[in-house]
Amino acid sequence: MNYTAGSEKLSSYRRQIADIRQKMRTTLAAVEPQVVADYEFKTPEGTVRLSELFGSHADLMVVHNMGSSCPSCTLWADGYNGVHHHVLTRTAFVVSSPDTPAAQQKFAESRGWKFRMVSHMGTTFAADMGYRSGHGGWRPGISVFKLAGQKILRVSDAAWSPGDDFCTLWHFFDLLPEGAAGWSPKLSY
Repeated sequence: MNYTAGSEKLSSYRRQIADIRQKMRTTLAAVEPQVVADYEFKTPEGTVRLSELFGSHADLMVVHNMGSSCPSCTLWADGYNGVHHHVLTRTAFVVSSPDTPAAQQKFAESRGWKFRMVSHMGTTFAADMGYRSGHGGWRPGISVFKLAGQKILRVSDAAWSPGDDFCTLWHFFDLLPEGAAGWSPKLSY
């Protein structure tokens, strides 16, 4: 296939993806929210409740991060760090992991992360949201919440894996003829 024909075919696929995203937004708007508990999290300053993480926003995104030992979660967080200030103009955002607050703080400082982190260590939060595996390990993803009076509603969530929509690096690699070609993230290179 010549370059022009291939480029046109790829553009058609991208339009199809955009159409599917619109269908996903329409479906999401029709989903009945799930009432959740006002969980407690640990921070270096003490405990904080889920309801307090909203700050002045009506919406809250909570990333289910597997912790400082996960290269893929670290890759995602490194990438997110650059758009963090933009996201905060629309919604509250935190990263939750099973690491202790001290371990989170040390790791975040070593990476230059600017976003807020909370520890769900010792709680059922990740498991209740579906981000604990059947083997007892953690699973990565995101849950989105909305405040509705005194209720906290989970309005959406998405599991994460290499190549998903939530880490742009994979999409850059998709532009290479061999794709990622077996590449995988590391905690340091």
